[in-house]
Amino acid sequence: MDRHHNINYIEIPTQNIAASKTFFKEVFGWEFIEYGEGYSSFTARGIDGGFFASEQCVSTATGSPLLVLYSEDLENTQAIVEQAGGTVIKAIFSFPGGRRFHFTDTAGNEYAVWSE
Repeated sequence: MDRHHNINYIEIPTQNIAASKTFFKEVFGWEFIEYGEGYSSFTARGIDGGFFASEQCVSTATGSPLLVLYSEDLENTQAIVEQAGGTVIKAIFSFPGGRRFHFTDTAGNEYAVWSE
């Protein structure tokens, strides 16, 4: 695949890198590489990226892009998100092409999960 001009990497603000890493490891199985106290990266998740220390949060209410993850079992993923301390902010709903829900992680960042 040609990488020229493709989205290559995403950096996500978090008020607590350790909590974000724990949440995403527990819910989605992500692994991390440390780059000092203020940065931790992830790879092989559809797009590579990292968490950086910040007081800001990602939220569609403030105009942030929405990061959307995929699940083969939407209800199970929602249950795991809640068990890990995430908060469902939009319950599962249908949209053209599938269904999804929105949640905030333990740092307050908004994400969505979708399925066919």
